[in-house]
Amino acid sequence: MKVTALIPDELVKETQTLSNAKNITEAMIIALNAYISIEKLKKMGESITKSPLQFKHTADEIREINRL
Repeated sequence: MKVTALIPDELVKETQTLSNAKNITEAMIIALNAYISIEKLKKMGESITKSPLQFKHTADEIREINRL
């Protein structure tokens, strides 16, 4: 997709530097993928907070199972 966007030069330069991208396009792709990953992790964290994981065994029981 071709996009025209007004982004401050310093923001683009810093993104390109931190991402070690070869060009602006690569830097934007890396930055957008990172943003998407972070947001997905936040949503997963929220869902785990709302509905915590339930374990069927205690830590001692798991240790015993692993020893078998």
